[in-house]
Amino acid sequence: MMKILVTGFDPFGGEKINPALEAVKLLPEDIDGHEIDKLEIPTVFHKSKEVVLKQLNQNEYDIVLAIGQAGGRFELTPERVGINIDDARIPDNEGNQPIDERIQSTGAPAYFSNLPVKRMTEAMKKQGVPARLSNTAGTFVCNHILYQLGYLHASQFPNIKFGFIHVPFTPEQVTDKAEKPSMSIETITKGLKAALEAVIESDEDIKVALGETH
Repeated sequence: MMKILVTGFDPFGGEKINPALEAVKLLPEDIDGHEIDKLEIPTVFHKSKEVVLKQLNQNEYDIVLAIGQAGGRFELTPERVGINIDDARIPDNEGNQPIDERIQSTGAPAYFSNLPVKRMTEAMKKQGVPARLSNTAGTFVCNHILYQLGYLHASQFPNIKFGFIHVPFTPEQVTDKAEKPSMSIETITKGLKAALEAVIESDEDIKVALGETH
């Protein structure tokens, strides 16, 4: 039996909710007999990693999957890679706004998720949930935590599988945002469950063309 940690960020950028956290809360306590732990993390550079690290030190996990909001995206988007840069267009929830700062001075330029991101993307689509593989997690706290998970895997936790999925706004978040896409919390949760089921089924990724030309 595997032990899985799923994290969700708290609301940020003036939003009252974060669909990532709300969807994580709705996930079952176990999937196919594998235990799911849920953790709320702050949308704060570095502090987000400390909260995750504390949890990793208290429990032994096989998989860590972080979930975050990407307002403006149409689909659930597993992220392929986290890069070693913080470049914040807006401040985080404690007013930090690092610009062109390395996340880890001793870390690699980037860390690729070692989850089967293409398998996860296709599994969500099979459940009728819009999904797309993403090759950029941005340069805000979402990329930060994906990169930090890669750094923790490389430096302290060699056996964990780690990754990140971005989710869209919910309908109530876009009532004042003209022409912004949205997705219900229920559909987001359905997609996340399908992605986790795909990871549980196999950590071998599939060879399918999900790349982008730009």
